[in-house]
Amino acid sequence: MRAGFPDFRLGTVLATSFTGTLSERHGDAVERIPTPQRLIDWLAVYGLAVDSCDAVELERARELRESIHAAATAAALQEALPESAVHVINECSAQGRAAAVLTPDGKRRWSLGPASRLEDALGVIAADTISVIAGERDGRLALCASPTCRAAFFDTSRSRTRKWCDMNTCGNRQKKARFHANRRTRSPGPAE
Repeated sequence: MRAGFPDFRLGTVLATSFTGTLSERHGDAVERIPTPQRLIDWLAVYGLAVDSCDAVELERARELRESIHAAATAAALQEALPESAVHVINECSAQGRAAAVLTPDGKRRWSLGPASRLEDALGVIAADTISVIAGERDGRLALCASPTCRAAFFDTSRSRTRKWCDMNTCGNRQKKARFHANRRTRSPGPAE
């Protein structure tokens, strides 16, 4: 992590992890990609290293992020997908020129090509979003039960009943709050 920036909240699903670059959407929002360099850093963590990013491209990435969040939220709630979000996701997917590459150990990796353009990386994220929302993966979209977070996440648990986007942050925070509330209601008041 670069000094002065909040840690990335990393997950195993690219699309929903990308929406996690803005957390606590319904509380004190935390922007985890506040600068173009920070977006480059995040993409590198996911094997999507790009050569550069400017302020305009950062805004385009944030537009994609918010479109993914809107579409994933609608899908999790089984509502109609917002047309504007679908348009942005499809446009980014079409603009990207990345190729899936099979590694010697049988894994998929993305090759962005010799120029390593941001549009290519955003295209990979958009394509992943389409795969998730279209139901092409084993799992389901859900929303974090934390009232300040409400992040979309992809639940691959056996029962598909996961409640938190991240147990170490939102889940832990909610369980602590419940524990302290229960202690307050059980503790005797001042003696009279």
